Amino acid sequence: MTEPAIKIEGLHFSYGKKHVLKGVDLEVPKGSIFGFIGRNGTGKTTTIKTMLGLQKPSSGKCIVGGFDSFTQTLEIRKRIGFMAEDQQMYGWMKVGRIIKWVAGFYPDWDYKFSAELAEILRLPMNVKVKALSKGQNSSLALLLALGHRPDIVILDDPTLGLDPIARKDFLRHVIDLLQSNSVTVFFSSHLLYEIEPVADYIAILDNGVIIKAGKTEELREKIRRFILKPKPDADFGRLASVLDILKLADNISLAIEDCDESKKAEIKTMSSNGYQETALNLDEIFEAYVIGNRGDLHRA
Repeated sequence: MTEPAIKIEGLHFSYGKKHVLKGVDLEVPKGSIFGFIGRNGTGKTTTIKTMLGLQKPSSGKCIVGGFDSFTQTLEIRKRIGFMAEDQQMYGWMKVGRIIKWVAGFYPDWDYKFSAELAEILRLPMNVKVKALSKGQNSSLALLLALGHRPDIVILDDPTLGLDPIARKDFLRHVIDLLQSNSVTVFFSSHLLYEIEPVADYIAILDNGVIIKAGKTEELREKIRRFILKPKPDADFGRLASVLDILKLADNISLAIEDCDESKKAEIKTMSSNGYQETALNLDEIFEAYVIGNRGDLHRA
């Protein structure tokens, strides 16, 4: 069995009395684009900082590229690329100068590749960093993360602050570049529409724990929404795996995970005139898991 690119086991972390991570378990397959999603303040950046060895966990461990994030931090830094949200760089340096400066930290920096990236990303080499647009600044941060050809790239809200057009343009470059180089991408964002078109896998972090993880397509296939007019004696409390239940005038909307034919048959027996079945997009799946109304199923 192939070892995962990233493996997190029983990860706990606290800021003083605030318990932020409460037992995070996660595996990121090699070569995948892995979407890490959650509300702002739920622990995404804290998880990433721990993966990078920037802070010591209260308990648990992170293995990144086969190395322990706390005891083998330097080995990890050599092999990964990291792009932080709204990354700050020396504004007085010209683009070409900062590339050469960062390259000096990596014995295996690929100058030919970084020059190609600069051309692809349309970076002006003789312009000072402080004169770059936000989109150009993000493109430069991406180049600095990729120039040593890492096996794993970690992106923490990389499009923060970009306008919608710049965001789409940047993401198109990112995905094309990374997929063509067979890189494992760990992509954290609270903008779900960014992740949905590109992520092979997703994990939802909420209240310091992973509440759902899996292949994106399987989640779309197995989580379904049903709209139906219930019979007077319908007892939704006996349905397993209900994520969200809403009353819509005379109808009921149900979001159900791990949906199979037996569950569909059970739902049909509770309906007075059949049901309408639809798939959920990633935003709707996230909403169902994080803020879904389990409510009083018996009285829905």
